[in-house]
Formats: sequence, structure tokens, C-alpha cells
Amino acid sequence: MGAARKQKLVIAGASGFVGQALAPALAARFHVIGLSRTARQPGGGFDEYRACDLFSLSQTEEALEGAEYAVYLVHNMMPSARLTQGDFEDLDIVCADNFARAAAAAGVKHIVYLSGLCPDGTELSKHLRSRCEVERTLASYVVPVTTLRAGLILGGRGSSFQVMARLVRRLPLMICPRWTNTKTQPIALRDVVSLISGVVGREDCYDQAFDIGAPDVVTYKQLMSMTATALGKRRLFIPSRVLSPGLSRLWITLITGAPKALVGPLVESLRHEMVAKEDGLAARLGVALTPTAEAIHQAVAESDDTAPHAFRGGASRTGPSLVRSVQRMALPAGWTAKRAATDYLLWLPRMLSGLLRVDLASVNRFRFVFAPFDLTLLELERAPERSRLDRQLFYVTGGALRGARGRPRFELRQVLGGRTLLTVVHDYEPRLPWLLYVSTQAIFHRWLMGRFGAHLSLHRPRNTRISNSAKALSS
Repeated sequence: MGAARKQKLVIAGASGFVGQALAPALAARFHVIGLSRTARQPGGGFDEYRACDLFSLSQTEEALEGAEYAVYLVHNMMPSARLTQGDFEDLDIVCADNFARAAAAAGVKHIVYLSGLCPDGTELSKHLRSRCEVERTLASYVVPVTTLRAGLILGGRGSSFQVMARLVRRLPLMICPRWTNTKTQPIALRDVVSLISGVVGREDCYDQAFDIGAPDVVTYKQLMSMTATALGKRRLFIPSRVLSPGLSRLWITLITGAPKALVGPLVESLRHEMVAKEDGLAARLGVALTPTAEAIHQAVAESDDTAPHAFRGGASRTGPSLVRSVQRMALPAGWTAKRAATDYLLWLPRMLSGLLRVDLASVNRFRFVFAPFDLTLLELERAPERSRLDRQLFYVTGGALRGARGRPRFELRQVLGGRTLLTVVHDYEPRLPWLLYVSTQAIFHRWLMGRFGAHLSLHRPRNTRISNSAKALSS
């Protein structure tokens, strides 16, 4: 008899340091599939890689075909296009929503998500708030989700650890602002791997969240001191009440070479005490947690002073100059993304009266026309087979402002319980020269989406009737 078929498990975020360490640990039980933006050869515990842009729902659906389990390790803290408009937390939601929809469509049995610690009783930083929103988004569909919430993960290739190690390596004398006295509970990479491996497929862990951390609680100053010891460096730490978070971001960026887009959210989160709640998960799974000092020695042994992948920026500059733009706005009670799309097509010519009109070429085809010259600026075609009440997808098929390459698309989707609307432009290549586009059309688009959000906020629950012309556009 042949060997039993292994169940397929997908890792989103496979190229990151956690994904690379996790695959070998899961390979004995699962056929492990890594998701990557570009095609890769199997190896390192991955039985196969599938090329997938998580900003594309159709690509994500194809990548999850046949999968029975999934691990989600994605955090969009770096730009994903040459121009990325929008906050990283909104980019995070788009990818998580695509992944959750695709997992539900594929019949995935269980998703494990590696999140961040979420302190109680305080306003969270954008970084931590984003992690919590991703938790909610992944759990919005029918697939059970287990969330493991971790603070700083101590691994040699981890970007957060590399930031700290570079500071210690390069500064004999370290000025320590007040945030360095904040308590934190990091965790060893090997323990994260053991805990993720342990919960995959465990039904008694479905639809639950667990805090995970080392057995000891330390301050960030103690972390740096332990790192200095592990590196064999003598460092002098001088307390300071002067260095603000803003100055800290600048200082860390200059010393470490890490991009501002990475450092900013991390520094903002340092005001929170990142201490894990006791939940007994490690004991239940039989995982002996690694003390912090030992975990730092392991991380130092695995690292050097070369720049990790996260330090080298986000989107490639070798391909076409593409744009991604995501704006968040409140959706009136009782509204759907479909109704918001209809309202946008009616509101836009009123907002730009005399300058722009919207021509209805067919039920699903629209032209935005610069009225004074009767010039079609953009032509959009709704994809009815890919659209639902909570998501409306339009492809940008032509017009004077559309570039020749890419597959640009515009969508409106409901997230976070249905009262939040995201308007998203994907993979748009402008026809205008890049500098002209950035200083004109890009600014105008963001302003226009802000005005549309303000327009939606004026609607009251009593305004529920739609005109006949709106019904024609929304059919």
C-alpha cells in the first residue's frame, strides 16, 4: 500500500522569517504550500510554492484550491506598489478579507493567525489595532480561526529583532528614552513555531485567541542589555526624558538603516506594555517556553549585520510604475457596497458639475467624460460574476488616463461587520508622466475619495429610497 496522502496546508507570508522556520516543522504532517508574489522552487520544508498577489481575490482563490488548513502570517507595513496611497492597516484588511473569502470558498477547515498582543484598557497604536482588525476580518466568514498573539519574536532574521541588534552593535553609548522602561514579554522563534504547529487542526482551539510569550517579563532596556551581552559588547545606557517617539523614529531609522515605514509603527507601539495573559496554551501543548536571555543568544547566533529583506523596501522598481490606493470610510446603516457604488456614480457628476459626466454605455459599462472637451478620461466595466452585495468590482478598460500595462481595477467592499467601506484602486498604471501624475491626478483621487466619504457620512437612516436612474445603474 502507498503512503497516506498528506493534507494540504497553505502558509501566507511564506517568505518571512516565521514562515521559513515553520515549514520544516509542519512538513512531516502536511503537504506544505507557500504563497509568494513570484514563482519559487520547492524546498526548505515547502512541497510547493504558488505565486499569489493577496491583493487579488481571484489569485488568492486559485492559490487556496485544495487546501485544508492555512496559516496567515501577513502584515503589510511596507509599500506594495510604486505609489501606495492609504494606511497600512487598510492594506492589511484587503489582504485578510481576500484570504478569508478564498479560504471559505476552498473549504479550508482551520486558519491559524499570528497576531500581536493587544493590551486591555488603552487606545491601541495603529500597528496593534491593525492586528486586531485582521483577527476580526479573518473570523468574518465560516472558517474557524485560532489567533496566537505575540509581542517581539526573537529570531535572527526578524526585522524587529534586527532593529534592536543593529542599535546595540552600532552604538557604544545608548541614550534611553522613557519608553525603554516599558515592560514587554518577547518570545523565541522556535516557541512560536512549536505553538503554531501544535494548534493547527486542534478543534479545542478553534475560534479562540491565545497570548504567547517567554516565561519572564523584561523591559526594552533589559532586552538591549541582554543583546549586548549576547553580542559580547559592553554598552553604556543613559536614561533620558528628552527623546520623544518622533525623535526616536528618526534616530532609529538613521542608525539602523531600517525604512521609516517599518520603524514608525513599531515605535508607536512601544508605549504599550506588551505582557501576555496567562492562558496555559504552552502547557496544554507540552511546549517548554524559552527564557528571554537564552532566546536572544539563539537569535544572535542566527543573525549578522546584513540587511534583512524587510529593510530593502517594498515594491520592486524594475517593473511598471503601478499605483495602489485604499481609502476607508463609514458606510451608512443598511447600505451595501453595491448601493455605495451606485451612489458614487450618481454623486460624482454632481460633485464635479460642468467638468465631469458619467455616461452609461451599457448596464455594466461606464465612461467618465471630461465634459468641456467630450474626452473620455476613464472607462470602467463592472464584473457582475465577481461582484456581490458586499463587494463591487470594476475593471478599468480604457480612457485617456489609463496606461497600457497592468490590469487596473476599482472596487468597493464592506469589511469589519459591514459598516466600514473600503474603496480600492489596484494595479493602476497612469498614462500621465509619473511626476505629473503624482502631483495632480493622484492627489485629486485621494481628495475625491475623502469628499465621497464625507458625503456618505451625511446620509441618515431615513434616506433609504433609490431613484429609478440609480436602480438602472445598480441592476
